[in-house]
Amino acid sequence: MTSKRPITIARGDGIGPEIMDATLKILEHAGANIEPEFIDVGEKVYLSGNSSGISDDAWESLRRTKVFFKGPITTPQGGGYKSLNVTIRKTLGLYANVRPNVSYAPFVKTKHPDMDIVIIRENEEDLYAGIEHQQTPEVVQCLKLITRPGTEKIVRYAFEYARKNNRKKVTCFTKDNIMKLTDGLFHKVFKEIAKEYPDIETEHWIIDIGMAKIADSPQDFDVIVMPNLYGDIASDVAAQITGSVGLAGSANIGDQVAMFEAIHGSAPDIAGKGIANPSGLINGAIMMLVHIGQAEVATRIHNAWLKTLEDGVNTGDIAKGGASVGTMEFAEAVIERLDQKPKTFTAVEYKNSEPTDDYQFKLEPLVKDRPKLDVVRELEGVDVFLFNNELTSNEIGQKLEELAGQEFKLAVITNRGVKVYPGGFPETFTTDHWRCRFEAVNGVGSISNKDIITLLTRIDDAGLDSIKTENLYRFNGERGYSLGQGQ
Repeated sequence: MTSKRPITIARGDGIGPEIMDATLKILEHAGANIEPEFIDVGEKVYLSGNSSGISDDAWESLRRTKVFFKGPITTPQGGGYKSLNVTIRKTLGLYANVRPNVSYAPFVKTKHPDMDIVIIRENEEDLYAGIEHQQTPEVVQCLKLITRPGTEKIVRYAFEYARKNNRKKVTCFTKDNIMKLTDGLFHKVFKEIAKEYPDIETEHWIIDIGMAKIADSPQDFDVIVMPNLYGDIASDVAAQITGSVGLAGSANIGDQVAMFEAIHGSAPDIAGKGIANPSGLINGAIMMLVHIGQAEVATRIHNAWLKTLEDGVNTGDIAKGGASVGTMEFAEAVIERLDQKPKTFTAVEYKNSEPTDDYQFKLEPLVKDRPKLDVVRELEGVDVFLFNNELTSNEIGQKLEELAGQEFKLAVITNRGVKVYPGGFPETFTTDHWRCRFEAVNGVGSISNKDIITLLTRIDDAGLDSIKTENLYRFNGERGYSLGQGQ
């Protein structure tokens, strides 16, 4: 027998220890060849004074074993505590969140009995970069960051996942009709990479109608890839309409490390009662076993779990008032069926891909080895953001036109993205945050950062309060910034 595979395990908070113990009992009886290393993360660590919720010793274990099996945790309210999931995902580069969403009709009630989709969510970027600022008493901002390398990684992962798992279609969700640069880049990269996978059907939906279609006709989708925030929302919606969020597992995959868990929370209201459903964590464990090259064990557990559902063995959340069993009783029911296969559901069979030394899912070509883009970047203006709660838009505009100098012309002032000068309508609501766009009089490439600094000095000397600037560039002749609404 090969040596046991070290796995870092956190029992978690709330119902976490109960469902983890139940799941580990199943893994033991199914013959999982793992060696658990237990760590403390979550509420206990937070309350000890560690705002990240994870200790240095825990980090050492994770980086050594490269596989993290985690129960749900509780993040204390207030106190500046950071989300442990976000911390781990971003610190260890777990860029791909993978959430299968499957209906188990007729044994779990759902309006969508034919649903079987996988949502692959970008896990590190977008608004979840967490870069926020309060700029004026009335305005805060959050930066939405979409990068080409990050998008290439997640999109390629989605296509590789589809090919590896015999999926036929990959769909992209964005809002690039509004966010033409950020979501536009995501969609553009999707179309570029799709050309490398002619065997897989592709499509794109705007996120709002795409979400409506998930809720109405999820059977039309197969694999869906999308930016971080959309994916977070869509994956919970998809899990719920299968019949229960409590049944879904989740994988967070990186180049070096992976994390597996249930998607639900710690449910402290039922902690210690022995009634929690361990199914979400069981399905997370199945994904973990496939990841580390123990497909045969994953197959045994998954088929036994399906047979358990078929036989009507349910915890209270699924039984909905009918006969139910407790957490450990459900686990024992799965163990009793380890050598059985479902009859109504299609039996599953996982196969090991060619293992690497650490069983990682490798992408070829590696994105980090990609050549640098050949891009000509040219400066053609600057957006100067002002704090002002006294002057009107016309008064600000007239002052700035006088301050523009020989290098610049004031092109437009917007408030919350809407043009208010020159022109503008009295009906437009304004706040104390003004974007003032200056363009180079002599066109692209005729100004420098020194010219912008000189402009800012004139603005400051005139008693106007500049709070932020954004340079306006063209990249290979294409505008790298959005126009104001009404511009």
